[in-house]
Amino acid sequence: MTTITKLSARVSRMLEEVLQGLKEPQKSLPSKYFYDKRGSELFEQICELDEYYPTRTELSIMRDNIDEITDQLGSKIQLIELGSGSSLKTRLLLDHLPEINSYVPVDISNDFLADVVENLQREYPLLDIIPVAADYTKPFDLPEADLDARRVAYYPGSTIGNFTKEKAADFIALLADLLGDNGGLLIGFDLLKDRDTLINAYDDAKGVTAKFNKNILRRINRELAADFDVDSFEHRAFFNEEKSRIEMHLVSQKDQQVDIMGTVIHFSKGETIHTENSHKYSLESFREITAPHFQPQKTWTDKKEMFTVQFLTK
Repeated sequence: MTTITKLSARVSRMLEEVLQGLKEPQKSLPSKYFYDKRGSELFEQICELDEYYPTRTELSIMRDNIDEITDQLGSKIQLIELGSGSSLKTRLLLDHLPEINSYVPVDISNDFLADVVENLQREYPLLDIIPVAADYTKPFDLPEADLDARRVAYYPGSTIGNFTKEKAADFIALLADLLGDNGGLLIGFDLLKDRDTLINAYDDAKGVTAKFNKNILRRINRELAADFDVDSFEHRAFFNEEKSRIEMHLVSQKDQQVDIMGTVIHFSKGETIHTENSHKYSLESFREITAPHFQPQKTWTDKKEMFTVQFLTK
């Protein structure tokens, strides 16, 4: 009975958020719903594309500076990874944090999280791994840590760019409350650069990003009994210079309507669903959203200054 109640609450919340976005003048969908099991797998494929520089650039920064980074984090920490993904970069941290107290991967996709944890536990049999399935953009509970363990959140992949700058500031405030007085934040974020490099990263030649974008419609069809004709929407990515962000949209190729659990949504030909933002920052503009709660301790960048990893403390 408990499982049914939880499932009903989850579906109800998803339905409310999806319909709210689709009823706005500029239709939108919450980007967190990209990440069902298939969506998470597609994103892993995106990270391996030639055009998608953020993952390999961030990983190279981590590899080149791992000793400095782990020195900043300290020895006895509870490492909390937000949006665990495949935990590739986390493996690098775990290999250089022999005295870590515990590792807490947090991800919205329960199935994907279970697979990641199973693989990690085989590789690190002595590590205390405590997975948390949660929407980390909202308040959630962390597992207990030893009294002398420091909580450090790890937020890689420039995922902070998916928030509007106002919501990014709110999210930083949420992390400050979550981590406690001596908490730390290790975060990656993407830097401003030329338009072509940015657009190519979000509209790859192989069409993997297009599949990723459309997968959100497939998920809504499956979980909310909707009837999106997925093939009648096309992926579009462009750079919004005024807001310093890449925007991803799904463009309706015809006049059509979609039924979502009895609610009919109308689309005109050429109308778009705004599915994701990826904001790009300068060091100064990023400082504006973190300053009320965190102080930067150390910043690492690649030679071309395309990406940054930063460690901040409260």
